[in-house]
Amino acid sequence: MEAVVLVGVQASGKSSFYAQHYADTHLRLNRDMLRTAHREVVLMYACLAVGQAFVVDNTNPKRETRARYVAAAKGAGFRTVAVVFEVPIELALARNAAREDRARVPDRAIRGTFAKLEPVTANEGFDEIRVVTEAA
Repeated sequence: MEAVVLVGVQASGKSSFYAQHYADTHLRLNRDMLRTAHREVVLMYACLAVGQAFVVDNTNPKRETRARYVAAAKGAGFRTVAVVFEVPIELALARNAAREDRARVPDRAIRGTFAKLEPVTANEGFDEIRVVTEAA
């Protein structure tokens, strides 16, 4: 049983990474798709209750946000993994500009998330921290 928390600005490649590496084995929790934090929490606890591996596909820039997922997952006996997307802001902005319609977010949202990003550290309780760069 595994809980994966993706960390990175919008357009850094998180959802594509999920599709390539986890779609066949892990349920995707994404607030954009679920629309509310409450739905996300309900679905996460359902995964924890039945032993379903999942990926939290949000920006998760702050330690306190990530801590909620880690604490819940550890409490249910899940292995926890952080996947950190270290992508230059210029690349994220360029990828975002190539998006169409509703997939595109305002540049100020990307810049705002980038400014809030707190480094993922070992003392957050993750069993593993993976780093994805622009080359990945």
